[in-house]
Amino acid sequence: MIGSIPPITSPYEQFSLILSMTIGELWTAGATMLANAGISNSTNEAVWILESALGLDRLALHLRKNEAVEEHGRSHAMALFKRRAFREPLQYVLGTQEFCGLDFQVTPDVLIPRLETELLVEVVRQKCADLSRALIADVGTGSGCVAIALARALPGATLYATDRSPRALVVAQENAKRHGVHHRVTFLAGNLLDPIQLLGLQGHLDAIVSNPPYIPDADLAALQPEVGLFEPRLALDGGNDGFVFHRRLVREAADFLKPDGLLALEIGQGQARHVSGLAQDGENYYNVRTFLDMAGIERVVSARKKG
Repeated sequence: MIGSIPPITSPYEQFSLILSMTIGELWTAGATMLANAGISNSTNEAVWILESALGLDRLALHLRKNEAVEEHGRSHAMALFKRRAFREPLQYVLGTQEFCGLDFQVTPDVLIPRLETELLVEVVRQKCADLSRALIADVGTGSGCVAIALARALPGATLYATDRSPRALVVAQENAKRHGVHHRVTFLAGNLLDPIQLLGLQGHLDAIVSNPPYIPDADLAALQPEVGLFEPRLALDGGNDGFVFHRRLVREAADFLKPDGLLALEIGQGQARHVSGLAQDGENYYNVRTFLDMAGIERVVSARKKG
């Protein structure tokens, strides 16, 4: 069973029959609903949901807390509260997530961008910062956050972003348009590096970056409800041991990288030694390094292609 959800004592039905509620009463109702659902940050999350539903910032919510809420706004807010109470991730409820200082559209078709993945972007940015026309592939792009953040940070770079999910690519393309880099990021449907091969880019890439699925099969059932029940399994499941995609990427990336080109992979906690070993054991890479995230967890493994 994936992440059990506590019984929800929801005031939704109780308040849905009330014809008039003030902003303050709606805030209280939402915070109570979320708290009863076991959400620890219920007060702040209720504010964020109200800001989205009513189109008001936090100051306006305070100043107008005694004003009545129109029926449409009340119903919309309560619907969002109810979705969150059933442990749908707040990012899906609100439809956005910040990453590398940029606001990204997120839907249940894509993995929610994580703060720790910003390290992956920084490792590649540093490698390509002095290149006037870097060619970079983002494998398993999801929302497009890594490719788009790199395109914004590297104005001369051209990026190719692949994903197995056509629906994820729709979200990624919209995000690229939102941030004005759609002319420099080409989105390709297919498995891992297969679409890159069709373009004839073997030996031409300065960097390959990926945040591949890395959760072992046995650990999927223990994920918290927000992850296990709502985020796409395709973006989570790393196979029996969690390294199915890392093995393929380490093996196949060497054919696409230029000499001294960079392979950068995100990893799960406790996986650094194994993934580093995959790169060190072959004849294709040197300068294998591990990078720690802000929590001190080994989060990225990188390697350079031998000349």
